[in-house]
Amino acid sequence: MAELPPLRRIVAGHNEQGIGCVTSDGAVASESLGLEGNSVKGRIWTTFDGLPTNDNNIDSEGFSKPIEKNFGLHPDVGTNLQYTEIEPGFVSPMHRTSSLDYNIWVEGEAILIMEDGSETVINRPGDVVIMRGALHAWKNPSTTKWCRWVTVLASAKPVVLQGKELEPRM
Repeated sequence: MAELPPLRRIVAGHNEQGIGCVTSDGAVASESLGLEGNSVKGRIWTTFDGLPTNDNNIDSEGFSKPIEKNFGLHPDVGTNLQYTEIEPGFVSPMHRTSSLDYNIWVEGEAILIMEDGSETVINRPGDVVIMRGALHAWKNPSTTKWCRWVTVLASAKPVVLQGKELEPRM
């Protein structure tokens, strides 16, 4: 598995008296990307009720209620905050989701490969990739180092180009 330390999730909310406090603090569980190799993802927090979200949802909805559609990446209505770690040499398949994704770089290096064949290197912590329903893949060019980024996936209507809806695909 990854050589990166576990990602820590701290959730703040309220106690029974209505006083703001930390309601949970612990490592985010990881799961396989479901592709060949050891690359993983981990759900940090998910909302299932659109925007504005209901801030009274319970912790179990935020990080353990399953996402049943959209390749398990985002709910039909709502958001998903997750991290992705890809191992050295990993190349994902080309894929597209019906979501607006804010990818924030944390560690390591990857190459964003677009449908047109262009490749963009992402390697500085804090770099951001905004993905708007485009077909793309990720590649870790390192032979020794894992990479990690954090993504907010917000459900979105599919992109429509020339009157044709671009369906999610993996």
